[in-house]
Amino acid sequence: MTNYTRHPSSFKDPSGFVFESEGTLYRQVNQYYAAQYRQLIDSGLYKQLVSQGQLIAHEELAENITNSPDWYTTLRPEPVHTISYPYEWCFEQLQDAALLTLSVLKAALQHSMVLKDATPYNIQFHKGRPVFIDTLSFDTYNAKQPWIAYRQFCQCFLFPLYLEHYLKTDIQKILSTYIDGIPVDIIAKLLPLKSRLSLGVWLHVYLQHSTSTSARAHNGNNKNAAFSKKKLLDVISHLTSIITSFPANKTYKTTWSNYYEDTILSKEYLKAKEVIIREMSGQTTARTVLDLGANDGYFSKLFASRQLTVIATDADSRCISRLYNEVKKDKIENIQPLILDIANPSPAIGFNNRERAAFHDRIKTDLVAALALVHHLVIGKNISIPVLAEYFNDIAPELIIEFVPKEDEKVQQMLKSRPDTFPDYTIEVFEKMFNQYFNVISKKQVPGTHRVLYYMKRR
Repeated sequence: MTNYTRHPSSFKDPSGFVFESEGTLYRQVNQYYAAQYRQLIDSGLYKQLVSQGQLIAHEELAENITNSPDWYTTLRPEPVHTISYPYEWCFEQLQDAALLTLSVLKAALQHSMVLKDATPYNIQFHKGRPVFIDTLSFDTYNAKQPWIAYRQFCQCFLFPLYLEHYLKTDIQKILSTYIDGIPVDIIAKLLPLKSRLSLGVWLHVYLQHSTSTSARAHNGNNKNAAFSKKKLLDVISHLTSIITSFPANKTYKTTWSNYYEDTILSKEYLKAKEVIIREMSGQTTARTVLDLGANDGYFSKLFASRQLTVIATDADSRCISRLYNEVKKDKIENIQPLILDIANPSPAIGFNNRERAAFHDRIKTDLVAALALVHHLVIGKNISIPVLAEYFNDIAPELIIEFVPKEDEKVQQMLKSRPDTFPDYTIEVFEKMFNQYFNVISKKQVPGTHRVLYYMKRR
């Protein structure tokens, strides 16, 4: 029997499961789902969704790799480079994932099918756009039943969007706590009073809340009335209208969302730094890069222009929103923007702490870039240089990193608001600690500044 490993997040659906064998990812379709799978393929729905870039393509294999008695067929999906989760997405990414879900549902109805679940984990960002990846989420449409995944859609998509829209603050950490969606009784308490002026909030939050409360009071024995296809299409249309109508430009600023306009040293510094980064990136044979603290992606776009696949991360959601909107507008296929707090990256969560993998267990790249970042981690987060050197050794086969010394204007500004308890924050200590793990290939001072850029390779 071929050795295979079942994916730890693929255990809830009797229709099939995802597994890995000899470095390739597969999806097994079980006999339980055979009729629905055939309908998906034979109805033309699969072909339509794939041709529109809404569903990940697959190759069907007549090989029972797992040697399972439940086996019906094996699918080899098109590989997705970066696996991300909704608590790493900006508002606009979650918004687009919601709209894709509704669009796929509407297309399914045209082929007498429906989505049996509506979780954002069914979606990944691939080549700059969201794509539906769960081929086994389609079921035969039953006109006598309402959309079974409506509540899940609201909890996973609509409620988080409402929350960020009304509270004007990031909600990603909440999504990492409620990985199955924010319950309606929670959202009903969190939304401000002014939200009650919205018809959508009344229908999809407060009415649903009162209905669910009433159902619990009657032990959940209320029977659903007939729910026509027209009613469902009306619900889809209304949800689409709500989600589409959220303002494109957020009025609130965050710490780093205006970095290049207000807080960068000078345009000359940026251009001089760009020349050095181009030279250093030209020395590498890397094909993938993790840009930590990417802000709105100035240097991520530089790496992408050299045909590298870039995962651009920043803790500031507005920066990631700006980059994502640019990636979408310009159809940039090799940049994946994600929200990441380096001091508190996404951990392993879910069942047995294996259902959703930690960020650095999912994201492996040939090169890591850490530009104008070290001083924020040492002085802003109290992470010592030795600890940082060990961290970068764990994640970076190659490293382009910038050291900003205490003489720098920005470091001086940081130290005005706190005592200088960082006697080891020197370029000598930096080089000593990083030399334990890396060979320095190139070292360049940015002209007109005290800042130094390094290109290193792990020993």
